Amino acid sequence: MNLKSLIPSTNRLRVTEPFSSLYSDLDRMVSDLGRSFPAFRSTDVMPRVDVSETDQSIEVTAELPGLEEKDVEIDFTDDILTIKGEKRSEKEEKEKNRYISERTYGSFLRSIQLPSGIDPAKIEASIDKGVLTVKVPKPAPTVTKKIEIKKA
Repeated sequence: MNLKSLIPSTNRLRVTEPFSSLYSDLDRMVSDLGRSFPAFRSTDVMPRVDVSETDQSIEVTAELPGLEEKDVEIDFTDDILTIKGEKRSEKEEKEKNRYISERTYGSFLRSIQLPSGIDPAKIEASIDKGVLTVKVPKPAPTVTKKIEIKKA
């Protein structure tokens, strides 16, 4: 979730003086909220994804720290590769006069359009130390065949 300004940009010029400082303060508070609470920042949930290509395959890597195979689902439908899952993080600190418990939950979904003609049975995926790697073999190149036209 992106935390954007509370005031639509088209209405900024119409804000009268008594309310302009109020809107500015609200904007600042919402921005500070995103910095103060990691659960409100989309970068904590949405994995970073890289797509690279070789002569034989397309390789998709996603950073999923702390996740295992059971936490991630990969689908391939209509030439779209979808990676989805849920990140859960719990942190607990107990000291003499202090107790802190933080829990962060968030689901993610990333979809990547791939070329048509890919055989889904040949897609391979593995996860190691929080890095998901999906290898997608490229489809065979299309062959253009010239068709001779005969006289009727």
